[in-house]
Formats: sequence, C-alpha cells, structure tokens
Amino acid sequence: MTADVIFRSLREAIVTMLAALATMLCALAIDPEPGPAILAIVLCLSLSRSQLDRDLRGRLEAAITLPAVSLAALGVATLLHRAPWIGAVVFVAGMSLSIWLRRFGPMVRRAGSLIALPFVVILTTPYVPTTRVSHGMALLLPIIVALLALLWVSAFHLLAHRLRWLPPTRISKEVAETPTRTSSMRPMASSRMAIQMGIALAVAFIVGYVFFAERWAWIVLTAYIVGSGNQGRLDVAYKSVLRVLGAGAGTLAALTFTVHAGSHDATTVVLMLAAVFLGMWLRPLGYAWWALFVTLALALLQGFEGPSAQHVLWLRLEEIVIGAIIGVAAAWFVLPVRSTGVLRRRIADALATLADALDPVTPTRLSNDFVEALARVEKVAPAFRASRLVTRHLRTVQPADWIDALIACRAHAVTLIDSGETPGGVRKTLGAARKAMLAPEEIPEALDNLFRSLAEPRTDRAH
Repeated sequence: MTADVIFRSLREAIVTMLAALATMLCALAIDPEPGPAILAIVLCLSLSRSQLDRDLRGRLEAAITLPAVSLAALGVATLLHRAPWIGAVVFVAGMSLSIWLRRFGPMVRRAGSLIALPFVVILTTPYVPTTRVSHGMALLLPIIVALLALLWVSAFHLLAHRLRWLPPTRISKEVAETPTRTSSMRPMASSRMAIQMGIALAVAFIVGYVFFAERWAWIVLTAYIVGSGNQGRLDVAYKSVLRVLGAGAGTLAALTFTVHAGSHDATTVVLMLAAVFLGMWLRPLGYAWWALFVTLALALLQGFEGPSAQHVLWLRLEEIVIGAIIGVAAAWFVLPVRSTGVLRRRIADALATLADALDPVTPTRLSNDFVEALARVEKVAPAFRASRLVTRHLRTVQPADWIDALIACRAHAVTLIDSGETPGGVRKTLGAARKAMLAPEEIPEALDNLFRSLAEPRTDRAH
C-alpha cells in the first residue's frame, strides 16, 4: 500500500510540476519580474491539490475563482507593504472565509481552498513593484496567470489520464468531515475553525508587528500552517510538533546552502523548485515532509539578509515556535473541536457507507465508497497513533485502537461487497457497531465483533 501511494504521489507531483513550469515560463515571457512567476507556481499547486480541474464543473468554478483569488492576493500583498495593519485585517478575513466556506458542500469547499496557498506565499514573497509592464497590464497580469495555470494544469492532467499515467478520475461522494452542531448556542465545526484561525492569525500579526518588526511573517505563516486543515485539537498539537521539526530542518538546510554556496539566482531557483517537487511528492507519507520542503523553499525565496546568517536562523526558529504556540492555543481554547469527536464521526460515516453497500435493496454495490471513507479515517490516524505512543501507560482507552480495528476490516469488507453478498449476521454486527459510536467504551468490542463477523466463512447468504 505504501509503495502504491509513493508511486501515485510521484506521478501526481511530476504532472503538477510540469504544469507549474509551463505556467511559470509563460508568466516570465509576459513579465520577467519574479512576482508573476511565483504566483504561477503557487496557483498550479493550489489548483492541482483542489482537483477542480478534473471535471467540467470544477474547471468552470476555477475559471471564476482563480482570477479573483489572484487579484485579491495582489491587493493584499500591496496592502501588507503600504498599509500593514489594514493588510493584516484583510488577510485574516480572507483566510477565515476560506475555512467558513466548508459548510456549503464539497465543491464550494474545494473552491475556497484555492484562497489559502496564494495568500500564504505573499507573506514571504519579496515585494517587487512591477517596472516592465504598464499599470493596466499589471492589473490584468494576475488574471492572465490564473487562466494560464488552469489551462496548463487541465491540459497536463488530461494528457496524463489519456496516456494512463494517472488512474481515471473518480468524483467521490464526499461527506461532512467534522461533527455537526450539537446545539443552537454552539457554532458548527466549520464556523468554529474559521473563528480559531481568525483569532490565531490576528494574535500572530499583533505579536509579529509589535515585537518582531521585519520578520513577523514567519510567526503568521506558522500559526496558519499549524491550524490549517484542523481535524481537532490533538491534530493541531501534533502538526505543531512536526511543523517545528520540519521547519527547523528546512531553515537549517537553506542556511547551509546560503552560507556555503552564496547567492546565485539560477541555483536558488532550481533548489526552490526541487524543494516544492519533493514536498508534493512526499506529503502523503507525512506532514513533516511537506513542512520541511515548503519551509526550505520559502526560506530560499526570502533569503537570509543581515550581518549574521546564523543569527537570522535562531530568530526564525524562535518565530516558528511562537507561531506554533499561538496556533495550538487557539485550537485548544477557542471553541475547541474535540479530536475524538472528529474520529467517531468519520468512523460512523465509514460504517454507514458499509451498511449501505451491504443493504440487500441497494441496486449496485461498489467497494470504492467504503475504501474512500476509510481513507478519511486514516487522515486523522497519525495524531492518535503518536498520542498512543506517549500515553500508552496513562490511558486505557486509545482511539488509535479503534482506527486499527476498523482498518483491519477493509480487506474482508471489500471482498464481501464485491461478491455481492449481504449476510444477515454481518449486517447485525454492523448495526451494533454503529450504535456503539455513541458509547466510546463499547467501540473496541463492537469493531472486533465486526471484524470476526466479516472474516468468518459465509454460511448465510442473502441477496
């Protein structure tokens, strides 16, 4: 399974990087300044990850959203340079909006995800006013670059699918990824996460502007990265540790290159592109890889100006730690989302998908939906497994055990679904497992019973 993930991710990274290079070269042909080229790469990464280019409706949404996001990013970058406090307010509002939009369904959620990466990169992109194109062209350039990104990403993905370099695109039936609102007095999960992000970024900007003057961006950047994709407060704490470790390694690597190789623009560009590629490729294997290589790319982009590069390194690591603390504090104390609640919701969704596949009245039974539901469960697994290692002797209930028990059911469940059988015994234990989601102490036994029921030889067949 890991080898399949590595090779699939490698192919995705190659296709995305080719599209990014093509878009970057087109942007440089229009304006040789670095800003449009950086925007081109970032938009290609955002678009490829959102998967909006994989179907006609998604491409139409991207054609509307990308130009708007590009113009907004340009405007925010200008504000952060000329009116920092106003720019900070607009930045915080935009990032919070991208999270709040998750409540409106998978397509809007994917479109909203396009906002994040362009906004993040402007934090560390050197502000360079355009001098080689007219003012009117400078306003049109973000729109042109956005449409070029959509063109090249779509073209390369279509070609990769046609050549069977990538497997056929399948639009999955996405489900809500967070627990629903439990009372009218408590906002639903997407609203809570948007509020958390807004407060974390606001605090990061204030601390950065007041105490760190020219190097505030890394505090804001870390506060965002730690809180992005919030899957509960345990997930945020886990990512904060990986962020600090990965960012520290990436910053140290960038410093080592700068000190020993000096400032060579061409070499720096190649290293940045290589870091981005490695980050895309290795991200499915762990968030720490993404944190490491993205930090390396951003550190190379921003450079290590100043009389002492080593001094800058320690300042940057300090800022990263401060940003991580701010992000964790916001997730932990501001309308927190319980990680076990997120996990139980995803396990319940997976069991519901399995129940639907084993329902005798279901006309077509496919195992793909159940496998995808398990993949959503596995996304939250690393934090719980890390917690189990630390608290093994302190807690008797380990949610990571629930994940392992459910994943163990995968092979037997897929075989059963694909065979078209709907045994009554399995459906009975499956119903009991679904009810157990309301009582955490009953979950381990219920999932173990489900595994045994799936694994035993079939003697009762119902169709």
